[in-house]
Amino acid sequence: MKKELQEKLVGFPIEEFRHNLLSWYKAEKRDLPWRMDQDPYKIWVSEIMLQQTRVDTVIPYFHNFIEKFPTIEALATADEEDVLKAWEGLGYYSRVRNLHAAVKEVKEVYGGIVPNTPEEISKLKGVGPYTRGAILSIAYDIPEPAVDGNVMRVFSRILSIWEDIAKPKSRKTFEDATYELISKEDPSSFNQAVMELGALICTPTSPSCLLCPVREQCTAFEEGVQAELPVKSKKKKPKPLQMAAVVLYDEQGKLYIHKRPSTGLLANLWEYPNVEIDADSEKTYREQMNQFLLEEYKVEAELSELVGTVEHVFSHLIWNISVFVGKINNQPNEDLLPVTLEELQKYAFPVSHQKIYRLYEVEGTAGR
Repeated sequence: MKKELQEKLVGFPIEEFRHNLLSWYKAEKRDLPWRMDQDPYKIWVSEIMLQQTRVDTVIPYFHNFIEKFPTIEALATADEEDVLKAWEGLGYYSRVRNLHAAVKEVKEVYGGIVPNTPEEISKLKGVGPYTRGAILSIAYDIPEPAVDGNVMRVFSRILSIWEDIAKPKSRKTFEDATYELISKEDPSSFNQAVMELGALICTPTSPSCLLCPVREQCTAFEEGVQAELPVKSKKKKPKPLQMAAVVLYDEQGKLYIHKRPSTGLLANLWEYPNVEIDADSEKTYREQMNQFLLEEYKVEAELSELVGTVEHVFSHLIWNISVFVGKINNQPNEDLLPVTLEELQKYAFPVSHQKIYRLYEVEGTAGR
């Protein structure tokens, strides 16, 4: 443990802090579906869903996912297409692919029981330090830290820690702090209470300090610097990328879709044919799309004028997508799959391509 952290903890009223935090949590905690019991599988699913996604967004997805895959056995034996479909719209799809792979390992190696030691659970795909700590503490009552952005923000204020929380090396400081502060009698409630405090009271901007149950123990509040913490360096701005996409249909009304590669961004999801556009080219976007279709899929198509644009923001990219509609005049190669509108519902699409389809429904079918 760093010397500075040791000094901050000397004289810190740990017992009082724990008591006030846990009393508040037990009285005020939200009624969330993954808190109904301490099932390690459900807690695991919820924690993976909650990474980079708001609680309100997760709740209906969680209900649907657990209804479809109520047990480790059910998820382990499920078809990947069905798993991705259940995740459709949540984003960061590598989370669910890793979860699916890890659950298969739990079934095969651990007899369907989620491991309850840091060493074993860390071997599972996609289980990093935060998820490991969340499952072990919440499901198994083991006093392990579960440190995410919420927790770092809370403890940076409580203990007046001025390390940059955007830097990976800072995590160790906050894990050490959690080890010292966590309730050994009720680690499950303690870690959830810190997360709840960060979500409801100790928010990123304008924290509700006057409503805070641990205000009396908060160093930042005492020093009047709560608005300046946590220290967090800014990420690079996402890079804009100009794209074009087309919803292709044939005489029978079938649409043509393409499966993305099994690795990389949005792996194994389905999409409408699309290509990065050269904005400096003498060719129009429509001409570039026609050329791409011919070269990539051997498709000859009559493309509409632009039917609209879709913007989709990733953490590192912004897709600006110009959308066309096209009637296919020949037989494409096997990289495109023809589907009926009914069949289309079975395939998982990223949000950007769901937007493309909605645009096609509203604008693209008018001229057909």
